[in-house]
Amino acid sequence: MPSNPVAETVASLIPRAKQELTELVAFKSVADFDQFPRSESEGAARWVADALRAEGFEDVALLDTPDGTQSVYGCLPGPEGAKTVLLYAHYDVQPPLDEAAWVSPPFELTERDGRWYGRGAADCKGGVIMHLLALRALKANGGVPVTVKVIVEGSEEMGTGGLQQYAEAHPELLAADTVVIGDAGNFRVGLPTVTSSLRGMILMRVRVDALEGNLHSGQFGGAAPDALAALIRVLDSLRAEDGTTTVDGLASDGTWDGLQYTETQFREDAKVLDGVELVGADTVADRIWARPAATVLGIDAPPVVGATPSLQASARALIGLRVPPGVDVQQAIKLLEAHLVSHTPWGARVSCELIGHGQAFRADTASPAYEAMAAAMAVAYPGQEMQYAGHGGSIPLCNALAALYPDAEILLIGLSEPEARIHAVNESLSPEELERMSVTEALFLDNYAAS
Repeated sequence: MPSNPVAETVASLIPRAKQELTELVAFKSVADFDQFPRSESEGAARWVADALRAEGFEDVALLDTPDGTQSVYGCLPGPEGAKTVLLYAHYDVQPPLDEAAWVSPPFELTERDGRWYGRGAADCKGGVIMHLLALRALKANGGVPVTVKVIVEGSEEMGTGGLQQYAEAHPELLAADTVVIGDAGNFRVGLPTVTSSLRGMILMRVRVDALEGNLHSGQFGGAAPDALAALIRVLDSLRAEDGTTTVDGLASDGTWDGLQYTETQFREDAKVLDGVELVGADTVADRIWARPAATVLGIDAPPVVGATPSLQASARALIGLRVPPGVDVQQAIKLLEAHLVSHTPWGARVSCELIGHGQAFRADTASPAYEAMAAAMAVAYPGQEMQYAGHGGSIPLCNALAALYPDAEILLIGLSEPEARIHAVNESLSPEELERMSVTEALFLDNYAAS
């Protein structure tokens, strides 16, 4: 990028940023306390709080949210009469999945082939570091021209809505003129992108019961109902023959008019095996940004090793349903539950439990904040224009903030480009993207203050 003081400052701070990200990644801050110690999440929260205090933030607090986790808040006052910008990230991470499949330990930041590997490096502990870098660069070059609030969530990956509920109960706390959500990413490395829409999310647990207890499959199989077989039928009903999601009453024909995603590039990004087809119909952008997608996230069933010749009395699964903008998540919840019940065969008993949910989000891109961001990206990514893309993931807080502060502008940026492989094994961060996006955010704050 062209030489400018902000860019030079950020470049000089990258070694410090790597050390800080190493410290933050080391916390096993998965907000599932049945699997990971609560102390790991609490340690990460304290790390973030200490970092904010060191940067001069006031009113730094660990907020105990209703879902039993902690979010970190702080405020850095700007000049008298300055605009207020809320910067968001989250310190909680997905479980590492199969640790043996990681080339390097998931909770040890490791540099390899020009990238930094570790769980949460891009999603979203890197977002915390990005915010810190941007603010440090501004402080070194004349000061931060706006009032900055920072909120770092502790349970975003779990979808339990703790911060959302806290914000709704304390609406004054996160009030801002503009919100920058640092939990998205560029369409690809080197292409500056803002995310203008997010799909909503539903997590639902379904349980099927058919027998009082397991039965010998030779003695009773062929006539006695098998709960696991019934569950498999239910789960299969969520997809058409071509893989399109089919929840009764839920439209699956939305279209995306913005930046497109070629099938070739998508196959490469998703690491689809040779000869395996993509699912669904029409454009990739339609399928991942404008339409619902049902996923079986887990099944409670006997493992292959140690299995016995038995009919299963009970079986359950966790289902995730991504809901496109324009669909009310409460209505989608009703449709999903009704679908699961109606497609359960043989009169088996079925129960559904809602675990978490969040509304879809669509940004208003015709605003001064987006103009300020476009100008910032043009400097940080010379020769490139800012692009608008959708995102198939969910950030439930976005709609809560949009409802609480209807006049606030909301922008989504971040470090989770396709090569980052977020939520998968060997998640990684591009240090060049961290540098460029930190410059982008710093220049945006300057531009926005002057707008």
